Amino acid sequence: MKHTSRRSFIKSAGLATGALGFNILHAQNKGDKLRLAFIAAGGKAGAQINNAKTAGDICTCFAEVDKGAWGGVLNNWKDAKGYQDFRQLFDKEKDYDAVVVTTPDHQHFMPTALALMAGKACYTQKPLVHTVWEARQVLEGTKKFKVATQMGNQGHANNGNRRIYEFVNGGLLGDVTEIHCFSNRPIWPQGGPRPSGEDSVPESLDWDLWIGPAPMRPYKKDTYHPFKWRGYYDFGGGALADMACHTMDSIFMAMNPGFPTKIEVLEINGHSDDQFPAGSIIKWSYAAGKLPNGKDRPAFDVYWYDGKLKDADGKDVDAADLAHTRIPKELLAMPDGKPMNLPKSGNVYVGSKASLLVSGDYGDNSRILPLSKAKEVGNPPQLLERLPLGGSEQDHWNEWRAAALGQKAWDSPGSNFLYAAPFTETILLGNVALRVGKGKALDWDAPNIKFSNSEEANKWISKEYRKGWEIKIV
Repeated sequence: MKHTSRRSFIKSAGLATGALGFNILHAQNKGDKLRLAFIAAGGKAGAQINNAKTAGDICTCFAEVDKGAWGGVLNNWKDAKGYQDFRQLFDKEKDYDAVVVTTPDHQHFMPTALALMAGKACYTQKPLVHTVWEARQVLEGTKKFKVATQMGNQGHANNGNRRIYEFVNGGLLGDVTEIHCFSNRPIWPQGGPRPSGEDSVPESLDWDLWIGPAPMRPYKKDTYHPFKWRGYYDFGGGALADMACHTMDSIFMAMNPGFPTKIEVLEINGHSDDQFPAGSIIKWSYAAGKLPNGKDRPAFDVYWYDGKLKDADGKDVDAADLAHTRIPKELLAMPDGKPMNLPKSGNVYVGSKASLLVSGDYGDNSRILPLSKAKEVGNPPQLLERLPLGGSEQDHWNEWRAAALGQKAWDSPGSNFLYAAPFTETILLGNVALRVGKGKALDWDAPNIKFSNSEEANKWISKEYRKGWEIKIV
């Protein structure tokens, strides 16, 4: 795997402004509008365009491979300079302070890397990157260049996740020893063979640029672009990378887990070489450590449930429904003795004093389990600040914006890359385990970025990049 060096790319792309120049810029322009370069203008970019408009920011340039989606920017900033190839934008444009990356997952890394290397603030959608190697590159690059960053897992700003943090760090749950996370994803095709056939590429779309670093394959209408790419190994991260950056976020906020020591696929359904499985159950194990409040916590396990699995009769069942079989029965007992219905997405924190049921992906609704302990446990103490708009997506943007403008410290955003890169790495380790399959407990050697007991798993830590799409930050 060959990667373009930082020095050679900066020389060819004219990115020699550097982090120091960027910091001086913002010291001189504190409180001014943020000048943005959008990398992608359709899909989720629409939400960030609205965030920017609400905050009074401006887009000076953008890149979008499908000209049919250019209106997302041009309808709001008619003078913004557009490109189909973001590499040309980085080569030619200088009049911007920050980069917003909302491409499909397989394209996140290069524009994020270029932003860091050029000393630009960077907001990249979840999951931050596409491979474990890329996640570690972004972590080390953020440490080196010290620019304002934020991953777009907007629920991190929500008050609900802060409340979960307070239940754990306020001591109300006691020692948390296992956490169960369940998701209603995927809502796109997964688990099948590679699609056959080929369709004509729309005139507005540059298919070669859309493929980017991935292996070339034929265009198929309504198969990859603009949405269903998530289910393919070459382009997305499946149900896990799509939603775990939300559903597991409170775990990283509240538990300070560090890197896992083991990852294992417990159940899998509909595995193929081309697509993520139709359903899975994955387990991560974490060593004992310290909570964010500095107090000791024991080792604990995290379980993830997504998609459809087969029951004993061969019928499809929601993987999330099988969480019932692993969560202690007494926690889910209703007054009539029947087990409660779990939400389709959420978490259960199992603690030594009490447990916590979280409904939804963003921590917005949490209650004590068993229900009989709710009054005894009560509400947690407030340990974290509440954001001005109640934890909205705009709060998440504004938090990053303040750091990008130099109004707050570069590492002040809650989901900055120092936090988000290890979080994303953990999620992507689960996807590596899916490649290996059921029944192999993989030992993760985090300092050396490898599995100590599986060369097969080590093959999937990174990927091959097409010529012209290789880059290395550090």
